[in-house]
Amino acid sequence: MMSRAQALLGALVGLAAAVGVSSEYPDGAAAGSVGARPAAGSGSFQTAGAPSRKTDQSLRDVISTQQKYIKALEKALEIKGQKLGVESKGTEEGAVELLIQKPEEQKSRRTLVEIRAEKAARLRNTKTNEERIADLEALVGGVDVKNLQKDLNDVVSSNHALTETLNGIDSGRSAWVLTSTVLVLCMTIPGLALFYGGLVRVQNVLSTVMQSFSIACLITVLWIAFGYSLSFSKGGPVLGDASHFWLQDINIHKAHALQPHIPEPLFLTYQLMFAIITPALISGAFADRMRFASMLVFMGLWHILVYCPITHANWMVDGFLYKAGILDFAGGNVVHIGAGCAGLVSSLVVGKRTGYGTESFHPHNILVSVLGASLLWVGWLGFNGGSASSDLDLASITVLNTQVAASAASLTWMLTEWFVRKRPSVLGIISGAIAGLVTITPGAGYVNITGAFVFGLLAGPVCYGSAQMKHWLGYDDALDAFGIHAPGGALGGILTGLFATEEITGDGSGIKGAFYGNWEQLGLQLYGIVCTVAWSMFMTFALLKGIDKTIGLRVALEEEMAGLDMVMHGESILPFHLNEDGKMERMSFEFGGRSTSPDPFGRRRGSNSTEVRAGKAASLDCSRDGDIAEKDNGGSSRSLHMV
Repeated sequence: MMSRAQALLGALVGLAAAVGVSSEYPDGAAAGSVGARPAAGSGSFQTAGAPSRKTDQSLRDVISTQQKYIKALEKALEIKGQKLGVESKGTEEGAVELLIQKPEEQKSRRTLVEIRAEKAARLRNTKTNEERIADLEALVGGVDVKNLQKDLNDVVSSNHALTETLNGIDSGRSAWVLTSTVLVLCMTIPGLALFYGGLVRVQNVLSTVMQSFSIACLITVLWIAFGYSLSFSKGGPVLGDASHFWLQDINIHKAHALQPHIPEPLFLTYQLMFAIITPALISGAFADRMRFASMLVFMGLWHILVYCPITHANWMVDGFLYKAGILDFAGGNVVHIGAGCAGLVSSLVVGKRTGYGTESFHPHNILVSVLGASLLWVGWLGFNGGSASSDLDLASITVLNTQVAASAASLTWMLTEWFVRKRPSVLGIISGAIAGLVTITPGAGYVNITGAFVFGLLAGPVCYGSAQMKHWLGYDDALDAFGIHAPGGALGGILTGLFATEEITGDGSGIKGAFYGNWEQLGLQLYGIVCTVAWSMFMTFALLKGIDKTIGLRVALEEEMAGLDMVMHGESILPFHLNEDGKMERMSFEFGGRSTSPDPFGRRRGSNSTEVRAGKAASLDCSRDGDIAEKDNGGSSRSLHMV
């Protein structure tokens, strides 16, 4: 697999040909090639195989070829200046600092490249093509273009940041990240909204979807106001500074040090999608019972005080976990462990749902959850694959690893459940897919296909077991926000410390795991996991307790029993009407035999009601045991049973 440094080699090889079209040269000679190169310092351009007869066309060809060769020499001169600048800088931190220094600092420095470019511009205005060629060759030093490229790559091949600095914004990489951004947004809305919405009871579907949608909107505003700067500006070991509050000094002509191949507005938008889905995952832990206003306050504060510090520490070049050498490719620590641990604390502080442990809380619509899980799976290819935008070859193996791990985990979860419960379930196989996607996230760009398969193989049974812990220990993690994400993220981080290989990260990169001779990496991974768990749990507990003491966290008992859809939002996916006492009453009917399921709304049975369906009135006579005799205006009747 090509490393990032090797990607630069490929971009620079054939430099002269890159500034022109080879078919425009006489006899197919390309600028910078042996056949189209003038004798150094000769001042006259010699074209291999050029026509001897001086026709107008041949003269135009010669002039065009000269001009293209001049561009090649100017580019070679620029590379030589970069090479000298790189040799004088020589460190990763120095190169990154060059990228993120303030504009006034950049303007105050006249680099060797700029000085030579100015001199070349003066030459271009006063001399003939032949004279310019001779002067430029003298400035370059008579060095062959390909040798100059090799010299430059010898300097930067072992330095990732410098290698990336010398590559400019690339339209192909930008297109991939733009596509990935859309895919990751689809993970939250509608993916996670549908996945969670199908798992809750019918009276809480809209409130659950509303949480995901409102979180996406809230975090977007907070991200451009504060979050991006705190996460991805240079500052301290835990937080960035305020230099990019409200996106100050961000424009399409600049790139971030971490992704120098794409415009910074695209980089920050892609990272915004991660910031959106992380708190949305937490909402599954306290489903059915938290106040909507309290949820918004909590999510906003959690984003600033928990997500941003964890992101900066793990992913920014001056973050303490980044400097320590923690490997977290796409968010094992940042997204899944952070959100999962916050979900556990939330379920404990908010408390159990009324009736938990004594009543059944079955999902109201598994098919909706399957649709949501499918969108999550598709979006996850952009979630992990887009994180490899600096190397599209790496993106391809990342997407493949993601697919393999998810598939393997789906099968192993299904087999585990089949063994334990004696039958496989649809909910089980989609939960297994999510477990595999979570587990591969921290290592998707560090491991080979064998490693990815092992990730998925272990993710199924491990996450199945952790999801059952709530039944053994008695806490109410309603939709397994903790049960899948925190153990899955931790497992993925540990396995990355074992399976990371230079086959993927690049020969000589030093990024490898214990199974390839670097046992220190396993210890670093555990260190990163512990730090993330501690910060997320401590800050989440403090925030929830503070909110509970001020505006309260939990809805009242009668509101919880009635359902948050009507109580919080005044809407329902079920038909409803007002009874004689002026209270809202909803009904669901089942044709045929008697239903033994409990009434999900806690209604008193036996009340009479009239509802309009299909444009005609239907009179319903309800008996005390739930049997209903229906008579429509046509005189026909049928028997129904209340569910």
